[in-house]
Amino acid sequence: QVQLVESGGGLVQAGGSLRLSCVGSGRTFSNYAMGWFRQAPGKEREFVAHISAPTGRSTNYAESVKGRFTISRDNARNAVYLQMNSLKPEDTAVYYCTASRTNLVELSPGNYDYWGQGTQVTVSS
Repeated sequence: QVQLVESGGGLVQAGGSLRLSCVGSGRTFSNYAMGWFRQAPGKEREFVAHISAPTGRSTNYAESVKGRFTISRDNARNAVYLQMNSLKPEDTAVYYCTASRTNLVELSPGNYDYWGQGTQVTVSS
């Protein structure tokens, strides 16, 4: 069982930056591939980024965030991060951290095993 807790969301102007953090419980955190999804009002939850286990050597991004967002992990802290730069109003959403037992880059939220409660990111124009 893995419990995930996100933090770092908030209100930022367009062009600004935020860094989301996700801390996981348990001694096997490094065994899980980690991902970030987001969900805007009235829309489905969508894939944002993925980082492989255990070292994070492989990362993948949605086209809409490529070049602006960076996912990273620190297994010593049981943490995964999402650095978000050049934010746009369309990035406004609740952002969720998620963990998967496999290293497959899954774009569907149904293929992940554990989820955090989410953190709100609002980008004003």
